[in-house]
Amino acid sequence: METKNIMIVGVGGQGTLLASKMLGRLLLSEGYDVKVSEVHGMSQRGGSVVTYVRYGDKVYSPLIDKGEADFILSFEQLEAARWLPYLKPDGQIILNDQQIDPMPVITGAMAYPEAVVDKIREAGAKADAVPALRLAEAAGSAKAVNIVLMGRLSRYFPEIPEEKWQAALTATVPEKFRVMNEKAFALGRGYEG
Repeated sequence: METKNIMIVGVGGQGTLLASKMLGRLLLSEGYDVKVSEVHGMSQRGGSVVTYVRYGDKVYSPLIDKGEADFILSFEQLEAARWLPYLKPDGQIILNDQQIDPMPVITGAMAYPEAVVDKIREAGAKADAVPALRLAEAAGSAKAVNIVLMGRLSRYFPEIPEEKWQAALTATVPEKFRVMNEKAFALGRGYEG
């Protein structure tokens, strides 16, 4: 099997690392060679972060170059736009439709761009925009955006049974948050928008 590439991008504090750990664990359980990069960027709350997950028969490097990502899982709209050049021509972006103001917007130096999702689609990308924050809050915590998006990503892997995703979730999240995260996963997976 050729190596497949998934980028998980977002803003520090959104749980991108936990999502990449869950995904790595799932893919390992399916028998793939998996490489997960460290978080690159400012992982403090508010800074841009990216994690690479690569899997296949044999993976030699954890890094993904421009034009190589099969999937980009974005926790915020501008982050999806920022990393768009890394998507393959036939790749898929799954993104949280939430807007998190970066520092130039907070300070008033710039305005948050309008119609980001529309612009991503106009650039030719397949973009699946999900109200992940709203779904996470419905599950019980705004912090579950990452698990909502993992639920959404699972729809693009019909060859991996949902039970395997659930097992990876159970092995990754703390027990006291398991039920809430299971609900978040189900809401992301089942969302019809």
